[in-house]
Amino acid sequence: MADTIINRVANSKLVTLDLEDYYPTGKRMTLDIAPWLFEGIVLREKDFRAFVKEHNWQQYKDAYVAIYCSTDAIIPAWAYMLISISLESVAKKTVLGNLEHLETILYQDIIERLDVSPFTDKPVIVKGCSKKPVPVNAYLMITNKLKPVAKSILFGEACSSVPLFKRK
Repeated sequence: MADTIINRVANSKLVTLDLEDYYPTGKRMTLDIAPWLFEGIVLREKDFRAFVKEHNWQQYKDAYVAIYCSTDAIIPAWAYMLISISLESVAKKTVLGNLEHLETILYQDIIERLDVSPFTDKPVIVKGCSKKPVPVNAYLMITNKLKPVAKSILFGEACSSVPLFKRK
């Protein structure tokens, strides 16, 4: 009698969700406004407006842009608003913060729009390893989105997953 190897993972009802599959393509860029400040710390409105007016905004065409200030300057909200107005017509998305914050915002938009109905009453594995910069916050967001519909939520790979949630 020959022993047959059965692939239990392939035969299971497990559904894998890989956040990397939803990674938005496009260039990521940062814009540090510290060089636009007097001595890197003081915002002079007239000078700042001149920098905004003369800046080459086309370099951000179709990019995701994170605006930040690398110094401890106190920047009024209107300054960031002025920059976002200039970026609105060229950039795909503009946020205040670093690249990780940008990725979090991008995934927040994606996960909010994600149809989770295919995961209803199914055990779902959220794939853990990725080659793209999927932020940790995205894993929290997808968990919260899946919990009301999934039968169970696991993290990792089918062969070595960590159970996180099981509906009673």
